[in-house]
Amino acid sequence: MLKDEINKNNLPKHIAIIMDGNGRWAKQQGFIRTLGHQTGSKSVKTIIKECNSLGIEYLTLYAFSTENWSRPKIEVDALMKILIKSLRKELKTMQEGNIKMNAIGNLEKLPKNAQEEILDVIEKTKNNSKMTLTLALSYGSREEIVGAVKKISDKVKNNIISIDSIDDSIINEHLYTHNIPDVDLLIRTSGEHRISNFLLWQIAYSELYFTDVLWPDFKEQDLHEAIISYQKRERRFGKTSEQIK
Repeated sequence: MLKDEINKNNLPKHIAIIMDGNGRWAKQQGFIRTLGHQTGSKSVKTIIKECNSLGIEYLTLYAFSTENWSRPKIEVDALMKILIKSLRKELKTMQEGNIKMNAIGNLEKLPKNAQEEILDVIEKTKNNSKMTLTLALSYGSREEIVGAVKKISDKVKNNIISIDSIDDSIINEHLYTHNIPDVDLLIRTSGEHRISNFLLWQIAYSELYFTDVLWPDFKEQDLHEAIISYQKRERRFGKTSEQIK
């Protein structure tokens, strides 16, 4: 089994996934796009459970981007219904797995009932500690960075911080992800090779893994392959191989 090849002493601390391909999967099966998203939600559950089982500490899923608001209203409404249903259904799983839920993005743009469901699950799982699951919802990295720049500028203007004190850590403190470590492994499904405005600051030194597998077909073995690929790479962070060794 591939799982047996995984080195438990060299796991990525933080995995982020661009879950792509629900619509194409549905089209291939002759289904409407909504059924692709519904099937994709089953892969979400599978991967959350497997990451938790492996000992991954942080998992971030790109669930809905700022750009996704431009999709047909019927599809957006369906995605919101699937989100609410999944949160209600999986709360028990998160509690049993000691999983803490977090959410990042412009959450105020979400429907009120979706906001309430998200906040309820966050509150109920806040003391869980084995794994932190972060859902990126109505999320766009450029918007996040612009927001951080505005907050920092306002503090400089009001003499709360000085320009000279601004460094990586100050910027980190003003991002949605201020309480989450940088991404170690970024996975994108469906054969696309782009980042799509996802965690641009946080993936500065991430290992990138692209797979042709569509998200509804992405299972435990596909996750194992991504982790094994990650473990075969040498992460140098700008240093030479000799310095790392």
